[in-house]
Amino acid sequence: MISDAPVLQQTTEPAESAAPSRLSRYAGPTLGLVLPLTLALGWELVVWSGWSNGRLVPPPSRVFATVVDLARSGELFRHIAATLWRVGLGFAFGVVAGTLLGAISGYWSLARRLLDPTVQALRAIPSLAWVPLFILWLGIFETSKIALIAVGVFFPVYLGVMGAILIVDRKIVEVGRTFRLSGPAMIRRILLPAVLPAYVVSLRVGLGLGWMFVVAAELIGASEGLGYLLLDGQQLGKPAQILAAIVIFAILGKLTDWLIEIAAAPFLRWQDAFGRTTGA
Repeated sequence: MISDAPVLQQTTEPAESAAPSRLSRYAGPTLGLVLPLTLALGWELVVWSGWSNGRLVPPPSRVFATVVDLARSGELFRHIAATLWRVGLGFAFGVVAGTLLGAISGYWSLARRLLDPTVQALRAIPSLAWVPLFILWLGIFETSKIALIAVGVFFPVYLGVMGAILIVDRKIVEVGRTFRLSGPAMIRRILLPAVLPAYVVSLRVGLGLGWMFVVAAELIGASEGLGYLLLDGQQLGKPAQILAAIVIFAILGKLTDWLIEIAAAPFLRWQDAFGRTTGA
């Protein structure tokens, strides 16, 4: 009887600790909705009480009604699909180019001295400055829009990869050389795990800039897309449509950022990081 007590205690403790972990897993996204929902409800009450007419800043109920009307007409899904297609392609091209050039510049000092000054100079060019050039080179169709988004994604990915390689601990690299690891083995077993956390952050930043650049891209002769919906709302004096497009941008941006987090999570389980231990 005495020997059974520890066994029962060991079997019940994991079950008791599993429930709080599941609750904390769902508590994070729920808490993230508190602030926007509170602000939306507060503004709805302000308009409902008559303190504002809601003409220039419509209440959430009016914005939601606009979204419903666009969805019923089929316009909303057409605009969302066009924007997602452009962001997806631009993000893919920007990530490939940024990863390759960033890895080359970070790993090879001669390439860094040749490439990095030019890349840093190009990074300072505002996004709208590329628009007339891309129209002249690539026309007003999809190629110029995707190229502009790719430019926005490229720079943070390039900087993230190059910077992460440059700050890899020299002692870890020396350990790899001590064990006579080849170049590919050094990259796979030492550099890649060390660079991966910063690389994920750079992907998220690049994706955020991709969503920003798509608005400028869809000003280039677009007839569909959320950026076009914004411009159409401005020209026709429809603030509810403008806010509806902005809200959809925010939701899609957060969802795609969340997808990157989920995809990267299995590769970062080895991290003993502050955020994992404290729930930050």
